[in-house]
Amino acid sequence: MSERSVSRRQQEKRWYTVLAPEHFERAELGSTPAHEAEQLYDRTIETTLGALRGDTGGENNVKLKFQIDDVGSDTAYTKFIKHELSGDYLRSLVRRGSSKVDAVRTVRTTDDYRVEVQPVAFATKRADHSQKKAIRQIMTEQVESAAEESTMEGLLDAIVEGRLSSAIYDEAKQVYPLRRVEVKKTVIEAEPEEVRTEEETAVEVEDEDVDV
Repeated sequence: MSERSVSRRQQEKRWYTVLAPEHFERAELGSTPAHEAEQLYDRTIETTLGALRGDTGGENNVKLKFQIDDVGSDTAYTKFIKHELSGDYLRSLVRRGSSKVDAVRTVRTTDDYRVEVQPVAFATKRADHSQKKAIRQIMTEQVESAAEESTMEGLLDAIVEGRLSSAIYDEAKQVYPLRRVEVKKTVIEAEPEEVRTEEETAVEVEDEDVDV
């Protein structure tokens, strides 16, 4: 294909402004081209919390991923799908001769989102097996408690603003001295409609088993 043909095809594309969800104040995420609006659906856009807030500081360690789920005349709207701390930042927290304790917990929020949350604790020195187990249990319980009392947006706020990691730190440091606690990743596994559909399907399967 000639350069002129490629240029013509590019000119035929229409540019759409991509906006963050309302929870992030519809901040502009950038722009993206497409020949047809339908081509925009499910495209993902990654940015940092710092970029959304106009902050060039530590919030650039917090990565946020959004997915286009609606398109207007010249605007694409998104939903939140993932939060993650940068690998460089997490590696900077690791110290030789000290323990790192990870946990993974999938929870359900009050508005029926299924969310995977991955907290991580960094000890000042090397913890033993029982201490790591106790810290991991505290992380799991704190994540579950936060989800039981929060909508998806409320849980995300608690994670991004550091309230959940602070709650974990305050309790877990009584088990063993900690240097830092973070939530390294948050993923939306299923939205309310998906969760309800899965539950209805499970009930139907159980009913069929009973009939047999």
